[in-house]
Amino acid sequence: MRSHTVLQVGLGVALAAGSLSMASAGDQPSRDKDMVPIPKGEFTMGSNEHSDETKHQVVLDAYLIDKYEVSNARYKEFMSATGHPAPAYWDDPRLSKPNQPVVGVSWTDANAFCKWEGRRLPTEAEWERAAKGPEGDNHYPWGHKLDPQKANYGQNVGRTMPVDSYPEGVSGFGVYNMAGNVFEWVEDWYDPKHYKESIALNPKGAEKGYNFANQGPVKVLRGGSWLAPETSLHTSHRFWNQPDNNSYGVGLGFRCAKAAPAISDEAVQAGRDAFIAALVAMGAEKHAEAMTSIERALAADPGHKEYLATRDLIKRSMTKK
Repeated sequence: MRSHTVLQVGLGVALAAGSLSMASAGDQPSRDKDMVPIPKGEFTMGSNEHSDETKHQVVLDAYLIDKYEVSNARYKEFMSATGHPAPAYWDDPRLSKPNQPVVGVSWTDANAFCKWEGRRLPTEAEWERAAKGPEGDNHYPWGHKLDPQKANYGQNVGRTMPVDSYPEGVSGFGVYNMAGNVFEWVEDWYDPKHYKESIALNPKGAEKGYNFANQGPVKVLRGGSWLAPETSLHTSHRFWNQPDNNSYGVGLGFRCAKAAPAISDEAVQAGRDAFIAALVAMGAEKHAEAMTSIERALAADPGHKEYLATRDLIKRSMTKK
């Protein structure tokens, strides 16, 4: 493993079909309540920081990703149900509280856990889009300037922090600890040249992992950790490790993802109708009514950009009142 040192309020085009790709929050199983919906969209993957981070445009279908890193409490349920062995550092008092992220896991462990939950590890592209937020190019999850108060890194705390810590450092999508706390395994094999040849639509990573010093092919790690320096915190930074190697286990964790269920035609129509009702209410300056309608639209499609932007407009109008 190594490290490199608008909304236009109107009817019609506002409801582009590509945005209407996610099932309603009410349709999501209760076990998915701590997953964040990421809508279908395009973003700039990579950065100018390192040679293996060549910038390129990527388009992803809608998906869900864990709001939080997998905690010790969640992992304990997995061990109890399956008999899976405890990871390294399971009894380390610095790292073993229920709400701290599980550490000491290999890629194989992480993959097994996600499958047990009916999920999977996120692809590298999915992880990075969730970290960069709706703008699609944030250097850090919260923006473009490093802020030591928004992440756990560089041994500034001396241990992992709870998975719901640093709320001021969440990504624009509301995903926690995408910088620092623990490195996170993703699905992809690592190849330093892959970004120069990667496909644009739903990339799945390299076909095989780079074999450093004949130690075996490697998988990608993302996000920095409580031990790692600030240079590992930017949203495009890539680490690697062999999938069965947890030699840096004190800082190795993960989160899960899954494809978003498709929204039905009926839900599309319901969202459109509620959106139109919100616009009509806004024009009549009936802000409370507008808010109720836009929330109905968002229940039909929680990641819809126009609906989210309209809700922000309504909130600002209500504040002015």
